[in-house]
Amino acid sequence: MIEIKGKVAILTGAAEGWGYEIAKAYARAGMKIALMDVQGEKLQRLADEIKAMGGECLPIVVDLANSDATQAAAEEALAYYGTPRVLVHNAAVLKEVSMLDVTFDNWRREMNIIIQAAFILSKAVWPKMVEAKNGSIVYISSGSGIKGFVKETAYTPGKHGQEGLMKVLSMEGEPFNIAVNTITPGIAINTPMSASHYTPEQQARWVDPVLIAPAFLYLAGLDAKTTTGHRLDAWQLSEAIRVGQKV
Repeated sequence: MIEIKGKVAILTGAAEGWGYEIAKAYARAGMKIALMDVQGEKLQRLADEIKAMGGECLPIVVDLANSDATQAAAEEALAYYGTPRVLVHNAAVLKEVSMLDVTFDNWRREMNIIIQAAFILSKAVWPKMVEAKNGSIVYISSGSGIKGFVKETAYTPGKHGQEGLMKVLSMEGEPFNIAVNTITPGIAINTPMSASHYTPEQQARWVDPVLIAPAFLYLAGLDAKTTTGHRLDAWQLSEAIRVGQKV
């Protein structure tokens, strides 16, 4: 495992939910974080919190559905901080719409945020990680990455795409010691996205995303010699870390 204190993280979807807790966990661990989100006010509040904790971050307001804006955000992060230790692509949009009702523009926006941004961001950091001969890339996946759900006309294809991209890049990155993995919650979690899609039964047992933040500290220190090309479970991984189990 690589020491992550003082190292750089690029994190999308940072303003709320999973991303918010991951950002604070990285700040507490002493990482420098390029924070990306389309929600400017929430992102700035997070940045202020991190700086009040004594952390260092760069908030970048960006619409990841826009390819040019995503490329510019990646370049800004790399110019400011240099080679990242970890890229976590967490941002996503889920709109439950039937095939009869979905529009191409809405379908494309969801797909762009989930898979197009994953490609652009990974492509941007890849030469830096290859040169450094280490790095970790993480795509946030879900059950939608391996099975289908009614009305997830864009979200499910996008998450399947991330799983495929992970498999390809993990093979290409292994000679350069770059770990590429996906990770799922492993449990119902309380986030703004979940609140609008989870059933009452799921909401009755959901947990705060802070409880799965330890998994992302582990992921930040990964290299290909440790774990690559896998679909990981954030809840199981975080529980193992909490009880001191070897992971």
